Amino acid sequence: MSLFEGIKRQLRSVIEWEDPGTNQLFYRWTDNGDEIKNASKLIVGPGQGCIFVYEGQVEDIFTEECIVDLETENIPFWTTISRIMQSFKSEHQVGIFFFRTTKILDQKWGTTNTIKYIDPVYSFPVGLKAYGNYSVRITRPQDFFINVVGGASFYSAGQLREVMGDRITQPLTDYFAEEKFSYGDIDAKREEIAQDIQERLEPEFDKVGFTITDFRIEGTSFDEETMKRINRIADVKADAHAAESVGLDYTQMQQLDAMRDAAKNEGGGAGVGMGIGAGIGFGNIMTGAMAPQEQQNSNQTADPMATLAKLKKMYEEELITQEEYAAKKKEILDRL
Repeated sequence: MSLFEGIKRQLRSVIEWEDPGTNQLFYRWTDNGDEIKNASKLIVGPGQGCIFVYEGQVEDIFTEECIVDLETENIPFWTTISRIMQSFKSEHQVGIFFFRTTKILDQKWGTTNTIKYIDPVYSFPVGLKAYGNYSVRITRPQDFFINVVGGASFYSAGQLREVMGDRITQPLTDYFAEEKFSYGDIDAKREEIAQDIQERLEPEFDKVGFTITDFRIEGTSFDEETMKRINRIADVKADAHAAESVGLDYTQMQQLDAMRDAAKNEGGGAGVGMGIGAGIGFGNIMTGAMAPQEQQNSNQTADPMATLAKLKKMYEEELITQEEYAAKKKEILDRL
């Protein structure tokens, strides 16, 4: 240190937290006893608080912005410290720590392990992951200082996230395991779920001197096995809807799929035989599907235009082959 810098430090008359970084939660003003001895004013700026520590014990806390004249204000603790420092008893440790009182926004969280439970609707195992952000505020700085900061010269929001990571994940895991949301309900109830989880997290943050002011779920995802099960359910629902739209039930739709696959097998005589059988089966299924409509007609003949429309829809949805569609269409037109 140069002579000029040493003199400048000795003549310093203000204690303040200048230009705090957005990531800073706690900041120790100085380790130099002479600076504290010669300082005459304490400035606590907007969104800041200040803790006085002597010999490892918290002696006084300012939680609102202020300017304190340390030479004239009646502050018993400071008077004691000043006398000690004037006696140059450097073995006595004094600390002045500033801390943030404003909200600490957009702190990211995410599950490190998959949350597993049984889907209550479809009765299959669900593997869920989630991520989001939260906001907090220091409400009991002394507790956080004693239990977490521990006299460190600097403490960041990143360090807080590391401390709170497990404290967030465990209540969240317990919540999903207890509530057992069906996979299709999670996104629809995201805000409700986030509010419930925030209430569960409040005691965890309170233990270290913080209040959680906001908790958000930004996104969720499922593991590979869960996605396979979800996709299978989606396929079955789509097939059932397609069958209903052409007047078939789901069992008949499955039979048609099996027959169509058999008819496409052109390898050898067995394939030909299967194709013929599939054609006969298709005719029987179509006859069964159209029977209610035919019974309503006195001449036992279905509305040909309606039948043609159903056939066309089945062909467009690849439920029947082009040859099957052409043959049945010709049969209907020949009756006219």
